[in-house]
Amino acid sequence: MRNTSRIRIAVASTAVLGLLALNACSAADTGKKSDAAGAKTVRLTVPSWVGAEANVAVAEYLLEKELGYQVKTQQMGEVLAWDALGKGDIDAIMEDWGHPEQEKQYVGKSVVKGGDLGVTGHIGWFVPKYFADAHPDVTDWKNLNKYAQDLRTGESDGKGQILEGSPDYVTHDDALITNLHLDLKTKYAGSEAAQITEIKKNADAGKPFLTYWWTPQWLNAQVEMVEVKLPDYQPGCDADAEKIACAYPNTPLQKYLNADFAGKGGKAAEFLKNFKWTTEQQNEVALMIAGDKLSAEAAAEKWVKANEATWKAWLPTS
Repeated sequence: MRNTSRIRIAVASTAVLGLLALNACSAADTGKKSDAAGAKTVRLTVPSWVGAEANVAVAEYLLEKELGYQVKTQQMGEVLAWDALGKGDIDAIMEDWGHPEQEKQYVGKSVVKGGDLGVTGHIGWFVPKYFADAHPDVTDWKNLNKYAQDLRTGESDGKGQILEGSPDYVTHDDALITNLHLDLKTKYAGSEAAQITEIKKNADAGKPFLTYWWTPQWLNAQVEMVEVKLPDYQPGCDADAEKIACAYPNTPLQKYLNADFAGKGGKAAEFLKNFKWTTEQQNEVALMIAGDKLSAEAAAEKWVKANEATWKAWLPTS
């Protein structure tokens, strides 16, 4: 859990399951119905990282408990979600890290901007603080080859390893390794959860590691990591995916709505446009889900009960 930050590739199995689940629901059940049309349903996509799950959990809870909607959620890859949004198979994406190709294809046609989420995302390369404290120069990319031997694993073919998350995430780390002439090799954990497990295992053992990572993320409060400085990001430096040799940008995370839903979705659409919270608030719910092992619904309910002043401002005024 992004041109900007993570380029994700839709996972085939997720795509098939997602389309089957969405196609099984008739268009008559969607949030495109007027508020007076009986049972109202809103479809939201759930990305595969827990921060985005927190957004959807709180939105779902309030849509159902405060506004009387039924919410249907579907986990799917980001590119697939954009395609589903453009076709009207889902109503909103609550957290997007930047997909220029999809924006060009859909925004202003079948998709409209839903406004800022209120959270700024950043992706980078990180090492544990204990390793940076022992070797302060490791936090400059120019010195990474010096520490490649410390970062080797049985799966890195004699090179230093950089741990990645899901192959569904958008990353240009292979291009960075090639273009910066680094003695590194990417290794995909397979998911955010698997990546977290490996990070925690390494941290508990005090082992050095290098990982693709991002903020906001609840784990940062438990495992202290330090970012490795990559060449400064400049607008356009990531325009050619094969030639990227710069850091990831800071990305104000965005919401997007299906255009038909935005116009006809009534209070649900207005609520989703109004939904805006802080990094700290998102992390609070994410930690309850991933760290405290509460269900998404229970975490949302706990947060909602303690933060009425925040979410009351998201409710439609009429």
